[in-house]
Amino acid sequence: MTPIQELSSNIEVEAQAAPGARRLAFVETFAGMRSGDMGMLPVLVGLVILAVIFQALNGNFLTPGNLVNLMVQGAVYMLLAMGMVFVLLIGEVDLSIGFIGGVAGVIVATLIYGDAGNPWYTGIACGLLAGTAIGIFHGLIITIVRLPSFVVTLAGLLAWNGVMLIILGNGGTVPIQDPVVVSLANGVMPPTIGWIIAACLIVLFAADNLVADRNRRRNGNAVRAPLMTYVRIGLVAALAIAIVGLCSVNRGNFAPVTGVPWIVLILLFFVIVWTVLLNRTAFGTYIYAIGGNAEAARRAGIAVGRARVLVFGISGLMGAVAGIIYASRLRSVSTNLDGGTLVLYSIAAAVIGGTSLFGGRGKAVHAILGGLVIAMIDNGMGLLGLSAATRYVVTGIVLLIAVSVDALARRGRANAGLS
Repeated sequence: MTPIQELSSNIEVEAQAAPGARRLAFVETFAGMRSGDMGMLPVLVGLVILAVIFQALNGNFLTPGNLVNLMVQGAVYMLLAMGMVFVLLIGEVDLSIGFIGGVAGVIVATLIYGDAGNPWYTGIACGLLAGTAIGIFHGLIITIVRLPSFVVTLAGLLAWNGVMLIILGNGGTVPIQDPVVVSLANGVMPPTIGWIIAACLIVLFAADNLVADRNRRRNGNAVRAPLMTYVRIGLVAALAIAIVGLCSVNRGNFAPVTGVPWIVLILLFFVIVWTVLLNRTAFGTYIYAIGGNAEAARRAGIAVGRARVLVFGISGLMGAVAGIIYASRLRSVSTNLDGGTLVLYSIAAAVIGGTSLFGGRGKAVHAILGGLVIAMIDNGMGLLGLSAATRYVVTGIVLLIAVSVDALARRGRANAGLS
């Protein structure tokens, strides 16, 4: 077995249940928690607690209209956090992702503006390419010049903010009137299409899990308990049905509004793509290996520099996607975009969702969960009429708690490894 294959095998075994995986699911979960692997339990408990508190303080919080609006509000944080998850996985940070999104949004709005503007797909393609190119550029500087990512991306934060201001001009605003671009964050699909997509996803998820377990069992690899697989399938099915059912309720005040927002489908697409990349490809294995121990990964033959450049390219791409969605939701781009706050929220969302600041541990779904927490705090406190200052304080406290849980879990895993 080559070093790469051995490294991949070790990581795969660590990611799966321990040998003897035919124990009951709750026994496996309890054993993992004792070793410090809390998984997504803390953020799920946090979501429930926040929902109970805000509903008790304001009865409109859990209404269908507000919950759907909450998902749309948190979409930008979730998309940015997905890019940040990749960067954190290799033990780096990207402080420029917010203004990368701003530049991408400006490019799209400028290209499609006016009657003589370009088609929407040309504008979006150029915005996405620009964001990806900026991310790759940062990755090349970090890799070739060997500068800390903090310094390079901090310089990027300042520089790309300046580029955005140069394009717009001081106090400039570019409206977005293209119906396709506007519908990305504001449009909804017919309820029937939502139910069809949900049914297809449930079937595909169930088939994928069952086939994967069968293949692992056939090859003699570690496999999770069957009960755990059925619980996972049941939870995903229940979640899909709940989301589509919630969105199918009329939430319009003056005209009927039903259906799943298109932004939910966009989020789902990227979650699936990045989950497959991280869990089912050699590149994903390399990312986890680099985050765990970059020097060991290099000695095992992994092209650490190339992987780092690609990771920053993914971060730039997700920054561009988030920037386009941000512009779509506001139906314009302006110099008022606060990329610095977006960066901080993206890091907070990734860490609160369960991604480790120390590298080597995180999933794409963590961005969704952390983004939901950020959006719930922002939305719930907005309903209560609390100031932005209070929201920042509460978000900071939640982030501190999440980092503390991450540090304690890491210490627990280290102690379990020594025992």
